[in-house]
Order: sequence, then C-alpha cells, then structure tokens
Amino acid sequence: MPDVSSNASAKTTRVWVALDVHRNAITAGVLPADGGQVELAQLENSEKAIRRLIARLGGPEGLSVCYEAGPCGYDLYRLLTSMGVACDIVVPSLIPVRPGDRVKTDRRDARKLARLYRAGELSFVRPPTPEQEGLRDLVRCRDDLRRARTAARHRVGKQLLRYGRIFREGKKSWTVQHRTWVRRQRLDDPLAQSALEHMLCHLDTLDAQLAAVDRQLEQVAASHPWCDPVRWLTCFRGISTLTALGLLAEIGDFRRFATARELMSFLGLTVAEYSSGDRHVRGAMTKTGNRHARRLLIEAAWHYRHPPRLSARLKANDALVPPEAQARAWQAQIRLHERHRHLTTAGKLQTVATAAVARELCGFIWAAMTRQPLRPQEHHTPKTTSKEALAA
Repeated sequence: MPDVSSNASAKTTRVWVALDVHRNAITAGVLPADGGQVELAQLENSEKAIRRLIARLGGPEGLSVCYEAGPCGYDLYRLLTSMGVACDIVVPSLIPVRPGDRVKTDRRDARKLARLYRAGELSFVRPPTPEQEGLRDLVRCRDDLRRARTAARHRVGKQLLRYGRIFREGKKSWTVQHRTWVRRQRLDDPLAQSALEHMLCHLDTLDAQLAAVDRQLEQVAASHPWCDPVRWLTCFRGISTLTALGLLAEIGDFRRFATARELMSFLGLTVAEYSSGDRHVRGAMTKTGNRHARRLLIEAAWHYRHPPRLSARLKANDALVPPEAQARAWQAQIRLHERHRHLTTAGKLQTVATAAVARELCGFIWAAMTRQPLRPQEHHTPKTTSKEALAA
C-alpha cells in the first residue's frame, strides 16, 4: 500500500504543477488552483532550469509540485524540498487511466497529471532518506551478486555435465568437497577447458565480491542508526542480520503504517478478493508492492514449520533487546508454528501455509517495531528450561 499522504495538504496551494521527468528534459504542466487550462512548459533537466521555473511561478510559497516515481530517482524531490517547495512523488501504477486512451505523449501526461493532482486522485510514495536509499542500494547489490553467482554455478555445473563429469563423492553441490572436485576436472578439448577456467575465474570474482559486501553489511548492522532495529528484528526466528537490513532498507520507518494490515498490503501479502452481492471469492496473494521485502518475509516464514526453540543468537542479545521485543518474538514462534501445522494438517500446500505464516509474521514484526503494548498473556519471556529450548 503506497503512502497516500500529500505534502501539499499542509498548506494552501495557489498553483498545482505536474512534471513529466526524463533524463534530459522535463515537461511541466501548470494549473491554477481556481481552475482554467493547463499551461505547458518545456525545460531541461538541470538545477538551474528548475530554479528558474520556480522563480517564474512566483517562488516556492503556495506551490505544490508532483512527478512520477521512476529511474530519475529522488534528486529532484530533494532539490525542490530544499527550496521550500511542497513536492509529492506519484505512484505510476495507480494513476487512473481512461479506457480506450491509446495516445501517450509527454505533454498529455503532464496535462493529465496536473488535473488529477488538483482533484486529489493520485497516490504518493514515501521517499527514502539518503541513508536508507544508500543501504537499499547495497542490499540490492548483494542480491544481484547472489543471483549472478547462482547463474555462474549453474553454467559450470551444466558444462561439466555435458562432458560426462558427474560429482558422486557427496550429495550437495558447492560444498568444500565439491569445489575441490570441480578444480580437479580437466576437459580433453583445450577450448572447452579454457571456457571452464574462465567461468571458474568469474565465479571466484563473484565470491570475493559477495564476501566483501557481507563484511560491509555486518559493519553497517553494528553502527548507528541500524544497530538497535537490527537486534529487535533478529529476535524473530528466520531473520538474520542480512534479512533485517533488507527489511529496514525496503520498508524504512515501520511507524508510517497505521496498522499491521497496511504493512501487509504494502508488501503484497494480503489476499485478493472479489465480492459482490452474495458472492464472495478470495484468491491468492496480491503480490503488489515491494517484492524484495516480501521475498525476505516468505523465506523467514519457512523456519516456523519447526517447533519453537530459543536460539543462541536470541540469548546473546538478551541484554541488548527490550523484553517486549523478546516476548513478542517468542509469542510469534508459538503462534506461527501452530498456524503452519494447522494449515498443513488441513491439507493446504506447504507454499500456501508459508504465505499465510509470512502474512502473520509481518503483523508481529510491525507490532514489535512500533512498540505496540503487549497483552497480559504475552509478557512472559521464555527461559531455557528444556533441551528443545536450549537447542540452537
């Protein structure tokens, strides 16, 4: 669910301005608050041109500016806000589209956006802080490297398979034993052997890059302002330091969501529904919103198929985490394990049960990160009184 609040609502607007932003040029649609026709202007995408436009419109006082979120990022937003201009960033996928409209130009887009902006028919995103945006770039960079490494491993394995080289000394691939076996392989054809060596060199480079990024992320997790939120999130089963950083980078401030259901909707974990009259149909997850954070939560939800237990990491952070967060995490283990067991016993697929657990896990995390009061039965923090609880 996007952030629907507008920076323009806090002040009286005399001019509504919609910008259709591209790499080299901007098309501006200007609409007075009392109505009339949209005036269009062309300018280059530069700080000097933007400042000249704002001055020509009478200064920042009473201006409300919007533009669509896109590849140009948030530099324009930060420039306008530094000048005192109320600026909103529009969600492109939620802009109303008329049926049968098959003409799309920059001028038409700016004109339509200005009218919808003044009518209050647009939804807006919450721009990240520079620190959050930098962390998000690094976390997504790691994810890209991880996927590239997986693809590189597949290429090496499939080439060896084509030449009849099958690993039979173990059950799992890319363990230390498997890597040693791969290094020992020598193909008869010199060109094929050269290709294998190049691919292994590429794989070594990706491994080194991933190790370097992991070390940097560990340092970030131990520094301000990320250290405390990371500790609170890692109280939950299935959430490691890297997962916690990923959630913080993608979601940002959990307090901007008024309810847990808003956060679930933002992550696309809610269920699609079509209800009309006496007919009520509920479908699969909507899968809208932030797919990166949704993937992290679903991966974490798989851990709740195991019985509840206290991990060594949770015990190590015992003095650094508020008791409420620990109690909430333990309550999540009990509730979500029972939920997963109940759904699978009822005949649901493992993937369906995990998605349902991820949705409820999202609610527990929102409650912990927004410091929601615990119910009386939730105040109990578990002690290590059994072998199962002591297991790490």
